[in-house]
Amino acid sequence: MLKIKRVLFFDSGVGGLSVYKEVQQFNPEIETYFLFDNAFFPYGEKSDEVLISRIDEVVTKALSRFEFSALVVACNTASTIALPMLRKKHTLPIVGVVPAVKPAAMLSQKGIIGLLATPATVKRQYTKRLIDDFARDCEVIAVGDCNLATVAERKMITGKVELAEVEKCLRPFLDLPEARQPDVIVLGCTHYPHLREEIKTLLPKVRLIDSGEAIGRRVKWLLDAPDVSTFEVEQKVNRAFYTGVLKHEAERQALFKSFGFA
Repeated sequence: MLKIKRVLFFDSGVGGLSVYKEVQQFNPEIETYFLFDNAFFPYGEKSDEVLISRIDEVVTKALSRFEFSALVVACNTASTIALPMLRKKHTLPIVGVVPAVKPAAMLSQKGIIGLLATPATVKRQYTKRLIDDFARDCEVIAVGDCNLATVAERKMITGKVELAEVEKCLRPFLDLPEARQPDVIVLGCTHYPHLREEIKTLLPKVRLIDSGEAIGRRVKWLLDAPDVSTFEVEQKVNRAFYTGVLKHEAERQALFKSFGFA
């Protein structure tokens, strides 16, 4: 029998795979389950009340069905609204993903940073507090766009992406005079790192930053604690679950398999 630590990842779609990949780099020995709430995708356009209720429902159901060492909420929109509720209700270690405003402010030479996120993340009080606490001396240009997550989701599943769609979402940055353009942009949705190549093509001088590496280190630190739950299994198996009928099912299955899920 193997002794393993099992981590549940949760996101509305496949965007959270960008976080999963980073966590795996620092924690290759863990067994991972990934819950994709594709029936409710995208989260970025839903109301706070609806999102809290939905996240509570699906996460609680998953935690009641399986045993885990930790939970990673691999979604900025979900994290900025539901982390307090989840931590109050569940006792296992919970790691959320929030926009990397602090490191962006430290890296910026111009004192102008961009925040590219969903409308829900941009308007959230949590995000505003991050800016007040860590980027008060910077000009922060926030762009909230739901469609970019859909573009990234489609790219991950079908391999197809239209640069014009990405350009439309980045237009608020592209239309600025060069002197006022940010030199660092925070990718404030876990879907957006999957479009890093396209964003760099359109904004070649901008440094892109996300929270993936920091989350990987944080999960390792939590799992190294002596009181974290461990489980005995005959064989380590990574599993992916989804909540709705899949479009492009064969392509999705191939994607999951490429990330090591059974």
